[in-house]
Amino acid sequence: MIFEQLIHHDLGCACYLVGCQQVNEAIVIDPPLDIRPLEAALAHHNARLVGVIETHTHADHISGHGILALEFGLPIWVSPLAEVAFESRAMPDGTSIRVGNIELVAVHTPGHRPEHTALQVIDHTRSDEPWLVLTGDSMFVGDVARPDLAIAGQEGAAGLYHSLQERLLTMQDGVEVFPGHVAGSLCGKGMSAKPSSTLGFERRFNDMLQPMGEDAFVVAANSGLSPKPPNLPRIVEYNCGPLVPRPIQPQQLNEVPSDAPLLDVRASMDAMHGLVAGAYHVPADQNGFGTRAGFLLDPDVPTVLIAEDEPQALRAARRLQAIGHLTQRGWILASDAHGTTVLQPLTIEEFLEERDTLQIIDVRADDELPAPLVGAIQIPITSLHDASLAALDPTRRTAVICQSSQRAGIGAAVLARRGFSDVHPVLGAGMGSPLFASVS
Repeated sequence: MIFEQLIHHDLGCACYLVGCQQVNEAIVIDPPLDIRPLEAALAHHNARLVGVIETHTHADHISGHGILALEFGLPIWVSPLAEVAFESRAMPDGTSIRVGNIELVAVHTPGHRPEHTALQVIDHTRSDEPWLVLTGDSMFVGDVARPDLAIAGQEGAAGLYHSLQERLLTMQDGVEVFPGHVAGSLCGKGMSAKPSSTLGFERRFNDMLQPMGEDAFVVAANSGLSPKPPNLPRIVEYNCGPLVPRPIQPQQLNEVPSDAPLLDVRASMDAMHGLVAGAYHVPADQNGFGTRAGFLLDPDVPTVLIAEDEPQALRAARRLQAIGHLTQRGWILASDAHGTTVLQPLTIEEFLEERDTLQIIDVRADDELPAPLVGAIQIPITSLHDASLAALDPTRRTAVICQSSQRAGIGAAVLARRGFSDVHPVLGAGMGSPLFASVS
């Protein structure tokens, strides 16, 4: 059996390569837009790709099925309920797809989306029973899918309850669970970073699978949800078709255009010492880059990337393309951008010394706040770029805090872009830091 789990860590998405070694053929399930890791896995297994399966129409990232169909002529299996605008093979409940001795069986599991379909995987050289199940966006490790992206949350959660109880949890405890997402995705709220589990373990220890009635499940599934993925309607539209071809990568520029949005993708400590006036800042090499940048940027206006080098610029471009920003204006070396805006960080000690005189902005999300930070104004990072700042003084010395310091630099750059002249990210924050021990 050929089995490979490929994780796009920036978005917390999982893709699967499943096939048969005896015939050297494989099928890919939920491929990412950047198919290079898939190509490497195929080369490693000396396997030929013969088809694509989509568990559902994704709302948080663009699929690579268009590239695979357009460039390699591969068929795409999808549920007929997806109503896609490209040529596909219908995959209703119970559909069997064979690759040598390996069989994939479609299990319709609506909830996250009406068309959602899990896949039992059977290796007939071992047994005629399922060895594992690719649960897509239905059951995760330690969590279940959010129900509110395609339909009303109550309706989605009711469907998900029945899919879990009547379709997935009827399988044997030993069946392995390989989900469509791991920690870092906005498609769930409490999933583990562990990439797999078993039905037996999840049955015992997944809070959302403990005995409860449908009404209680619906309430629990709709509580504490993260913001919906940025650019959601556009991503769904792209994934429904027509097919999306391979994006063209941006070219290097020699100077900063005056009419384009700017995104500095360097590490925070580098960017803080010389941002170009008006630039956003999101570090490309931190997980969650695509999501955080997606909340800031307009996908209809191609962005100029400011980077340390070409590999960093292209990593950022590919991560933006994954969330529907398919075209970038170009990229420029930070050394050629000549940024002059300095956002001097504050240490925890400096913050604590000055806190009584500071204007404090807490960019944590609501579900991260066991209690409000005393004296702070909370504006989640996902809405800081367009939130009303009428109650704030842009000339006052301002500190930006978050849970781990990663978003503080992003928030400080947003405020500087919005006219704050004396803004500082606080470094060294964290649940065990003196910041939260002393002032919350």
